[in-house]
Amino acid sequence: MNSDRRWLIRGGEVLDAGGRRRADVAIEDGRITHVAPSIEPGDAAVLDAGGALVTPGLVDLHTHLRQPGKEEAETIESGGRAAALGGYTAVLAMPNTTPPIDTAAVVREVLELGRAAPCDVHTTAAITVGRRGEQLAPMAEMADLGVRIFTDDGTGVQDDRLMRRALEYAAGLGATLAQHCEVTSLSEGTCMHEGEWSSRLGLQGQPSEAEELMVMRDIALARMTGAKVHFQHMSTAGSVAMIAAAKAAGLFVTAEAAPHHFTLTDACCAGYDATFKVHPPLRTADDVDAIARGIADGTLDAIATDHAPHPPEEKERPFDHAPPGMLGLEYALALALTELVDERELMSEDEVLARLSWQPAAIAGLEHHGGPVVAGSAANLCVIDPTERWTIDGSGGASLSRNVPYVGRTVRGRVRHTICFGEPVVTDGKAMR
Repeated sequence: MNSDRRWLIRGGEVLDAGGRRRADVAIEDGRITHVAPSIEPGDAAVLDAGGALVTPGLVDLHTHLRQPGKEEAETIESGGRAAALGGYTAVLAMPNTTPPIDTAAVVREVLELGRAAPCDVHTTAAITVGRRGEQLAPMAEMADLGVRIFTDDGTGVQDDRLMRRALEYAAGLGATLAQHCEVTSLSEGTCMHEGEWSSRLGLQGQPSEAEELMVMRDIALARMTGAKVHFQHMSTAGSVAMIAAAKAAGLFVTAEAAPHHFTLTDACCAGYDATFKVHPPLRTADDVDAIARGIADGTLDAIATDHAPHPPEEKERPFDHAPPGMLGLEYALALALTELVDERELMSEDEVLARLSWQPAAIAGLEHHGGPVVAGSAANLCVIDPTERWTIDGSGGASLSRNVPYVGRTVRGRVRHTICFGEPVVTDGKAMR
């Protein structure tokens, strides 16, 4: 995707892991060539960054692109466009596709399709064949193609011995296992959080312990094996507390949270609108507060979207029969700035960008993403207007689906430009392709 044209991002404030400074950024042949307080454009095309932040591109550890198999919900191209509009220069596709991403052949297919997307598409792959939790997938073959994170996302690996073997094998490959923490004996047949609202609504609820028991087990297995474990879309206060203790003990664990788990509660399900059905489910206000504080204090290393598109006809089914999932790629940045910086006053803008960019890039091992914004680095950048306020609508943006749970919410912060390997893929808030 390298661009052979010269560009100049002019008038902005650079923000990366090294802090903030007023600087222009010159780009040529896909790389940053100069960063200085004032650069004359010469024959370079200018991208206006006046009043804006120039940051490393955002990185999403958890994107459902649905292809292959469910292209009516999303394609790699449409999801990539949504990602670029949200400021993402790299996304990790989840493996619960049809067929699942559990062989080298399917990995190659996804990576090939990703070459046409307006962001850098990487893929995870399944831990077990068919994501059935019965036998290990050929992880070495997929690791040879660049896969660094393996997950059966959508289901957790239930068998303790098999998960131990998977961790030992992944450690030898230098890979990370990411876990969807859900004990099926407690979660099967459930459709929302077990608590006051599930009782009021007469819906089968999933207890917090369905997540927490698997978090507890995998922390123990991480201690036993010395392997890396990444916990996906954490949703309960108990999970945050256990992860904090594991980190304090020096274990190799990381964790993410999705925007809906620090902005929405199970009370949103009161109208039986399946837009608010998600796994893990929306939890209580106390859990939401714990997730927000866990992101702020660094217990939860990354904000990941868990972007999960579904066609309208599927989300219009009765709540207990509709599929779980919400859109997130175009909303995560603004939701984090609004909720965590403005409303809760838990974090700075700089800290939010760390959770959205360079920290997830480090977890995924993406050396060309996450900055720093210095000469010689790959030009994967995002220009953000931190002052623009806008109201989320139900259009779904660039996604082929419309399952947006934030309709009517006014938020702060919008992407002005996204540059992927030196090519502007979003300019002035509009996708270029």
